Amino acid sequence: MSLVPKLRRIALNQQGLLRADAFGRGKRATLRAIERLGYVQIDTISVVERAHHHVLWSRVGNYRPGFLDQLVRERKVFEYWFHAAAWLPMTDYRFALPRMAQINGERGWFKSSDQKLRREILARIASEGPLRARDFEDVPQGNTGWWDWKPAKQALEQLFMQGELMVSAREGFQKVYDLPERVLPDWVDTRMPDLDEYADYLVETTLRAHGFATLVSMTYLRKGQKLRDAVKQQLLQRIEAGSLTRVNLNNSTVYIDPELLESRAPRSPAQVRILSPFDNTVIQRQRSRDLFAFDYQIECYVPKTLRQYGYFCLPIMYRDRLVGRVDCKAHRTMNKLEIKSLHIEHRVDEDFDALLDQALRSVATFNRCDQIHVQPEVSSDYPGL
Repeated sequence: MSLVPKLRRIALNQQGLLRADAFGRGKRATLRAIERLGYVQIDTISVVERAHHHVLWSRVGNYRPGFLDQLVRERKVFEYWFHAAAWLPMTDYRFALPRMAQINGERGWFKSSDQKLRREILARIASEGPLRARDFEDVPQGNTGWWDWKPAKQALEQLFMQGELMVSAREGFQKVYDLPERVLPDWVDTRMPDLDEYADYLVETTLRAHGFATLVSMTYLRKGQKLRDAVKQQLLQRIEAGSLTRVNLNNSTVYIDPELLESRAPRSPAQVRILSPFDNTVIQRQRSRDLFAFDYQIECYVPKTLRQYGYFCLPIMYRDRLVGRVDCKAHRTMNKLEIKSLHIEHRVDEDFDALLDQALRSVATFNRCDQIHVQPEVSSDYPGL
């Protein structure tokens, strides 16, 4: 008998997606969700509510963006890089240090080789306190754009990635930079982890978030054969100690706590959740293929002529499956959520239509919209909306 259905439920339960308010409610639940997930990815796209807020809203029923802002001010989470820009638990700060050291040894993260400018920026922030990029007056060089930031912005990001500055807050979506000693709480461990400690952290974080994982997923977008070897060694030690076992998932070896594997599979209630494209559940494409038979790729980075499903399609979860995707856009000035396309790709039952309608209304409310506009071609295919 296939283990896949049970593994799906284990994964979704660990992610806090099978039960309402799995982490509780309010700000404390928001912190518990971040600690369980290990990170929450930040994204700039605001076609619907930004990814970090969407991911947390999917898990904390009464979530408000202000909860995350409060946790930042209280220095319980910090912004840095996991596999991409993310909010992370402050307790994990020391495990950001290896990447900071790696960046420090590379040539310009954003091609900022102006050491004099970086020294001036550090001196000014030390003297004046937290500052934004706009507080530094200079002229953009060449065409403006994401990769043509003005020199001060490039230098600020270089200092941030090297760990010489931290993000103390965001105003709107603008970073506010400050010195680490003014952002880090006194209790934070700032010792550089050795290779084995870092490997142990990756194993623990991935298993806590997902219940089981492959070696590839534990080292996702992390460089270095030495690190992969150290993670392998951690896994072998745990297998020998009996705290992990290996099972096969679609020709991939996954590692899981044997007690978790032998326990009763969590229930999968009749519910629909509309997930963020950057949700921790779907961010690794191969995992979604193996676990859900669902090939998901966000298409905002795909040329328009090559898109199959739409600019910002959101995965649709029903019970314990990913069953389709819906392309939405929040027109906030008109208080209207537009449903641009809808694709249902796996079999659903008679409960699905009403639950999908309910889920879309929840998404609209979360996006500060009190109307839903369904494009005619969607209405003709799915008259229940």
